[in-house]
Amino acid sequence: MSNLGRRERLLLADLLEGVGPDAPTLCEGWRTVDLAAHVVVRERRPDAAGGILIKPLAARLARVQAEYAAKPYAELVEAIRVGPPAYSPFRLPGAEDAGNTIEFFVHGEDVRRAQADWSPRVLDPELSEFLWKRLAGTARLNGRRSPVGLVLRRRDGQTTVARKGAPVVTVTGEPGELLLFMMGRQSDAHVEYDGPEDAVAQVAAAKFGV
Repeated sequence: MSNLGRRERLLLADLLEGVGPDAPTLCEGWRTVDLAAHVVVRERRPDAAGGILIKPLAARLARVQAEYAAKPYAELVEAIRVGPPAYSPFRLPGAEDAGNTIEFFVHGEDVRRAQADWSPRVLDPELSEFLWKRLAGTARLNGRRSPVGLVLRRRDGQTTVARKGAPVVTVTGEPGELLLFMMGRQSDAHVEYDGPEDAVAQVAAAKFGV
């Protein structure tokens, strides 16, 4: 693997730098400065980052993230580009690829696709395969909120079951698009649905992602 996490990190930093601090993102209520602060806090403030997943800690996370969002934007972008400090779990061997490739890919698309002049990104085979393997490996976990049976299908025909059940909706797309779909970006992912109309509507409105 050719350091996919590092590649996605640098691409995200470049995207954030290019659009500036006040550009929109796909993350509801967040400008690019808020997204940048989120990324920095996640890597540099483990005492607060737990609030991403643990609701009782969410208020502390919000306070710390607001403090970081008030810092100079260029400082935040540079912190993302440089990477986490020595004490961060993300500095452990293998953590950059395992823990950050998907995070930075998704947030990069959060920035890219929110801009009026955005254009699709063509993913190289290595990244596509990495995203698919991770998605297939966690499909049941990611799909637990689906209100109906859900199958993810690549355009080459490979499939993975995100949730068993009936009726079944099959969502077809490239690995990166399917990942965005399962991370709650259904309306912005380039995918096709196959299934009963009412079931498709339920899947399209489901609350996937964190």
